[in-house]
Amino acid sequence: MTKPAILVIDDDPHVRSAVTDDLRAIYARDYRIVVTDSGASGLAAVAELQRRGDDIALFLVDERMPEMTGTQFLLQARELVPDAKKVLLTAYADTDAAIRSINEVGLDHYLLKPWYPPEDSLYPVLDDLLEDWHASRPAAFDGIRIVGARWSAATHDVKDFLARNLVPYRFLDVERDADARRLLAARGEAEPILPLVFFSDGSVLSQPNAHELAGRIGLRSRASAPFYDLVIVGAGPAGLAGAVYGASEGLRVAVLEMQATGGQAGTSSRIENYLGFPNGISGTDLTRRATAQAARLGAEILSPVEVATLRVEGGGRTVVLSDGAELGCHTVLVASGMKVRHLGVPGYERLHGAGVFYGATLAEAASYKGERVIVVGGANSAGQAAMMFSRFAAEVLLLVRGPSIHHRMSRYLVDQVEATAVIRVLTSTQVQGVGGDEHLERVELRHGDGTTSTVEATGLFVFVGAVPHTDFLTGVVAVNPHGFVLTGPDITGDGSRPPGWPLQRDPYLLECSVPGIFAAGDVRHGAVRRVASAVGQGAIAISLVHQHLATA
Repeated sequence: MTKPAILVIDDDPHVRSAVTDDLRAIYARDYRIVVTDSGASGLAAVAELQRRGDDIALFLVDERMPEMTGTQFLLQARELVPDAKKVLLTAYADTDAAIRSINEVGLDHYLLKPWYPPEDSLYPVLDDLLEDWHASRPAAFDGIRIVGARWSAATHDVKDFLARNLVPYRFLDVERDADARRLLAARGEAEPILPLVFFSDGSVLSQPNAHELAGRIGLRSRASAPFYDLVIVGAGPAGLAGAVYGASEGLRVAVLEMQATGGQAGTSSRIENYLGFPNGISGTDLTRRATAQAARLGAEILSPVEVATLRVEGGGRTVVLSDGAELGCHTVLVASGMKVRHLGVPGYERLHGAGVFYGATLAEAASYKGERVIVVGGANSAGQAAMMFSRFAAEVLLLVRGPSIHHRMSRYLVDQVEATAVIRVLTSTQVQGVGGDEHLERVELRHGDGTTSTVEATGLFVFVGAVPHTDFLTGVVAVNPHGFVLTGPDITGDGSRPPGWPLQRDPYLLECSVPGIFAAGDVRHGAVRRVASAVGQGAIAISLVHQHLATA
């Protein structure tokens, strides 16, 4: 296969030579380094590469060029190669131009000249961007293929599991794709049980469950040891942060995840207010980086596994799984997050997975091209989903129960939603019912003035809030009436320690009513529900775990 290209454009021969030498020293083995001296010649090079069918992974373009600036080039190149990463070379005086380029062309990074030493200022940036590019490329034809029906709940579950676990696949609709019919004909089954999942080694799974898929894509669901220093329940931002800091500081860590790493944040199409990413980062990219970081540092990530309960025995803790397996440990970090609250309206159960969904992934959004989609919710997750669907759908209706989207949605996201022509916000509006024969066809709405209306739609994506995932903690640690875990000062608010507390100290800030069990992230009572806050709590929890281990 032809190497993907890195296209360098700079009119200054000295800079062009220097950057070319630096790139070839590291990337020539895996990439073709293509160099031009102007925006016009760069566009010609793009056209030639596309004619040959070659991929372009990254543009590295100088901003100050005569006739066509770097930003002007990237605006045109983006239309031809939308998935290529975009890096601008700038001088200190061009910082404003770089910021404008972030807004105008979705710039991925800008580098200040000079970039020496490249080991510190050039290669780490390009390594990250090229890794992201490879991770987001469409699955090769010989990769995983799913043959199923678009409106099948079982097919949706398989697609959703693979997408949330960052596994690329190609979906073939049995009703519309000739390749799907050919694959089924080759198997010779008169009535195959769909979905069928075809793997590159020629093997096939029929209507597989999550555990079967997990085994085939390399996930681990069995612990390698009977005892750990720390068991983390949940692999969202708080749990992954705890895994990174715990493993990096010498603790033997196991992370237990019921669905896929990343939690709710992992499904966000774009997180724009996370520190250090000026043009935002997708939940998928953030999850992939954090998961890889935790694994590299030695954390053992087990998925999909479900925790049934915790058992406290003297100074030890035992995590009991739903299949009966047990993991012993010194400490536990509960970072299990939230589970979705279902719509209590007629018809939703019958159409769940056939047009009615809770949450959304980019893979799902692409199948609604040219159709009308309804997103329900007024917080950031709903706004991010609306923006994601706006890239494909003909119209996105954003239903908000309250009088405005300004109350619970971040300002940057409100601005984006209001500036996107295909998104229409309906305030003081709720879903009253859903209908359709084999899949969702219409949604009944109830408005604040008491009137009702019916709109045609093929997708309804619900973000109406969630409840804490704490069923497994019943009778183990103290929770508030809504199920959120009480920690630290929330337990000792009246100055007294929890009943049965055996230690001569108060519970630590993130410690539960049982010593050695901590909580972080959305599952905590009073938590600030932001990714950065969850990451911070996960890191702080590890410091408290060390203090507990030192004094227990």
